[in-house]
This record gives sequence, C-alpha cells and structure tokens, in this order.
Amino acid sequence: MPEDISFLLLPGFSAIGFMSAVEPLRVANRFRENLYRWHILSVDGAPVAASNGISLNAEAAFDAFDHAQTVFIVAGFDPLACYSRALAGWLRRLAQSGATLGGIDTGSFVLAEAGLFSAADSLTVHWEALPAFRERYPALQASQELFEIGARRITCAGGTASIDMMLDLIGRSHGAALASAVSEQFVVSRIRQRSDHQRMEIAARYGVHNRKLIQVIGVMEQHMEEPLAPDALAQEIGVTRRQLERLFCSSLKDTPTHFYLQLRLNRARELLQQTDMTITSICVACGFESPSHFSRTYRAKFGASPRRDRSPVRVAAQ
Repeated sequence: MPEDISFLLLPGFSAIGFMSAVEPLRVANRFRENLYRWHILSVDGAPVAASNGISLNAEAAFDAFDHAQTVFIVAGFDPLACYSRALAGWLRRLAQSGATLGGIDTGSFVLAEAGLFSAADSLTVHWEALPAFRERYPALQASQELFEIGARRITCAGGTASIDMMLDLIGRSHGAALASAVSEQFVVSRIRQRSDHQRMEIAARYGVHNRKLIQVIGVMEQHMEEPLAPDALAQEIGVTRRQLERLFCSSLKDTPTHFYLQLRLNRARELLQQTDMTITSICVACGFESPSHFSRTYRAKFGASPRRDRSPVRVAAQ
C-alpha cells in the first residue's frame, strides 16, 4: 500500500515549501510505482491561495480526514491567522491515534499552539520566524536546522529545504539509491544534511571576509535584548574600540553602533509582523530603552510607526 501523506495548506502558505515537498514524492513514484499518495487539505475544503497569489484546489476540509497517517501543516507569513479550537482538536486526535505530524516553513507555530511539542522535541522553523517562535514558546527548543525528523514529529524550514527533508525520508524508507536518483531529477548535486545552515554565513550575507568582523557581527546577533557597548564588543573579539570602528568603516562603510541598531530594528520588525507580542515587549526584546525611543528610531528607518507597520490581523487581535 502507498504511504499516505496529507498537506494542510493554510491561506498565504509558502508555495515553494509545499511544491518542494510534493515533487520528490512524485518522482519517487516514477522510479517505483505507488510508493506515495498525497492529499491536499484546506481549512474549509475550498481552494486556498499561496503567498504568491496562486490558488490550489483542496481535496477536502481538514476535518474530513480523521485517520490520516502523516499530516504536514504548510503555512507562511501569518501561521496562526486560521488557528481555531476545531483545528487544534483535530490535530490532537490525530496525535493520540499515532499519526505523524509535521510543519513546513511556519507550520510549526500551529503544532506548538496546539501543545503538540514537548520540551524534549527537536523542531525547526523558517529562520525569519525563529525569533518570533522563541519569544512565543520559550519552553520549546527551536533549532536553525534545515529539518528535524523525530519519532512522530517532522519539521522543516521550508523553501528548498523541503526537498532535502523529503529526500531524507525517502532514503530512510526506500534506500539511499532511490533518494539519490530522485535528487538527480531536480539537478541537485548534493543532498543537504539537516545540520546545514538555513541562512548564508555572515561572510556571504554581508560580503565581508575579515575574521574579526564576522565574529563581532555574530556576537551582535546573539545579544539583541541586552546590546553590548562598543567597548564590550571590541573586548569580545580582542581588539580596541578604535580598531573595531576602523573595521566597520573600511568593510561596511558604517559604524558599529549604527550597524547594531539596524540589526535590532530588523529583528523588531520581524517580531511585529509575525507575533502578537505587545510593542512594549518587542521594545524590551530588542534592547530599546523606552517605547518612545523605539518608536522614533523605528519610524526613521521604516517610514511608519511600529503599530502602523503591523499586519492588519495583528492590529485587530490587539
């Protein structure tokens, strides 16, 4: 019998995350007939639009599948917009029956909101939503891995990482040779491991190569809530403050203080648009001394106040 995999697509879901999960199953069936069968579900059984505007027809509403073997929640920028008691109850019933539950891109938010992860579970989420996830579910251990495969929980960062996750699952069930054959069909020269980085390394992201500069940017990214002073940053990498300023000026045409501020403002915007944290809480989480200071600097960078820059769903919820 083919293995049944259901995909619950939430409005605004990541199209590439979903397609990258389905296509390896299709190709696996080309090489070995009837290995997999998949179903597309939506909240109400109606077509559902991805974040790129393309709509896909659903086979049924989620509650029509009470005996699913494996279910992936595929979400996008606002994963909890369609969260409901009925959806949570359905997922919990599936979990109690022994089904495997997964999240693609930000689908992990839905499983976490329904209480379907334990503190011992390894899980991941798209890197852009990772700070928001950690703020909302501090007891859970969210990693930056491409995917995490547990006994009954499977999570993936989305995007093309869905290909790597499915290739790993295919290899576990049907052998590495089949996984490699499927990989070659997508012109993928290497099957990435779960521990590969979701994001580009700092050097590639900012176009810098100085080891000390890469090191200090990493320190900044780890200290958002309690920003370090320039002298402390310099001490962290074993240089003087003046040397630190020269590094930023020569490589990034910026000062350490201004660069650090931009990192914290970008983190604040992620939290504003992806969580329902209060603006005061976000102000604290990103190391701003007061809401008024936060609002001024935020408006100067993004041209809108923090409240105005929230998604309409978040504003309505508050």
